[in-house]
Amino acid sequence: MTARTHPRDIGVDLSVYLVTDPDQCAARGRSVTETVERAVAGGVTAVQIREKHASGREFLRTVLDVAEVLPEHVALIVNDRVDVFLAARAHGARVTGVHVGQSDLPAASVRQLIGDDAVLGLSAATASELHTAATSAARVDHVGIGALHATRTKADAPEPLGLEGFAALAALSELPAVAIGGVTPDDLPHLRAAGAAGAAIVSGICAAEDPRAAARTYADAWADGPHPRTRTHSHNRARKDVSA
Repeated sequence: MTARTHPRDIGVDLSVYLVTDPDQCAARGRSVTETVERAVAGGVTAVQIREKHASGREFLRTVLDVAEVLPEHVALIVNDRVDVFLAARAHGARVTGVHVGQSDLPAASVRQLIGDDAVLGLSAATASELHTAATSAARVDHVGIGALHATRTKADAPEPLGLEGFAALAALSELPAVAIGGVTPDDLPHLRAAGAAGAAIVSGICAAEDPRAAARTYADAWADGPHPRTRTHSHNRARKDVSA
């Protein structure tokens, strides 16, 4: 078994992490797939498909369509719906993993369903949740910490942490941490300095007139940030990408 200190060890770059919102994409006259394709051309490194109101069939169709246009180096994560992830994999799609929240299926159950080779992300907003994520039998790969700022893209988002609040929680996390919730390009250098593995962006790209240009702004802001000190994380297991 080899030690890993960052999601890149398993082929996942979370630095500019697009989380899709179909309503915001549609308001700009684009499909989710079109938005993803343009955003990846601008520098998005990972994509999470989030469909809160779609049927399982519609969700699966979106995942399959996105998988068709996504370069191999960009991770494809399914939000919440383990069944959609499994169905996409059964269809031969290159899907990387699943992200779940605290009120979804227990992370340990998700791990049993998706297998050891899939990437598992978990939302966490407290020191206790971060500790549980790092020590759970679910073998969580990374955590999403938020909300960084006030956001309207998630109705049940917790109170904003701010940059200092995020930095404090990220320092406690034994797993790579991604910030989410109202993240702006100006935040990225500060998040990187605080040790973040990346930033998850919704409105900043999905609602942008030009997703490619918006993604490039985020990617450039991340690149301009200082390199954090390397921290050793507790999970030591060999991994590989999930692919068809």
